[in-house]
Amino acid sequence: MPVELFSPSGHGVLGEGEAWTFLALTALAVLAGAAVQSTVGLGLGMVAAPVVSLLDPTVMPGALLVTAVALPVLTLLQEWRNVDLRALAWGLPARVPGTVAGVWVVSVLDPRALAGTIGAMVLLAVVLSLWSVRVRITPASLVAAGTLSGVAGTATSIGGPPIALLYQHEPPARVRATLAAFFLCGAAISLTGLALGGQLDVRAVALGAGATPFLALGFLLGGALRRRVDAGRLRAAMLAVVGTSALFLLAQALLG
Repeated sequence: MPVELFSPSGHGVLGEGEAWTFLALTALAVLAGAAVQSTVGLGLGMVAAPVVSLLDPTVMPGALLVTAVALPVLTLLQEWRNVDLRALAWGLPARVPGTVAGVWVVSVLDPRALAGTIGAMVLLAVVLSLWSVRVRITPASLVAAGTLSGVAGTATSIGGPPIALLYQHEPPARVRATLAAFFLCGAAISLTGLALGGQLDVRAVALGAGATPFLALGFLLGGALRRRVDAGRLRAAMLAVVGTSALFLLAQALLG
């Protein structure tokens, strides 16, 4: 596949034609995000989305959604027994109307506005991740989280925080497995919606597929980190990094 296919559009911080730099930075962002998500249950979108949006917002959210399909498969191969099936039964159907709303958001926003939306979503995700209030896991809260996840996941590729908020006090294995099952089905729904809405182009699909090997490396790295690094410290470091990235992304969207 020609490298020129991956050249940035010129809407981000890189100029047109800087394909190798674009690919290298995207690969590093995906690797880091996959390592974090493999360790704590979410993080691929929160880490990688601001970076990819800064480089070229025109490939978002499709590129990361294509990449994101593979990671939950790897997680579920190890931890499928820990999935909370009740979450899927109530949350996934609610993702469908959320996906429709997310496709509409992508269709009406220009690349800079979409990049700003992603920055705002990341900051909101950071705030929600720091919120220590326990939200009860009920059919109503699962439906609400599923709908919000559909909107955010389809529009920005960051659909994990609403579900993660509900499960933040559950055992780590249950969190990782349940989020993985939700991410897998949810990403498939979002990609279908974007494709039907004409918001998924060849460049986004090619970039997402090309980043998948680095996602697998990040998954292996995350497995090692789970055994050697305190998950709480890793989570705090992740939130600091992605919060800074989101602020920079918002500044770029607002100031040009």
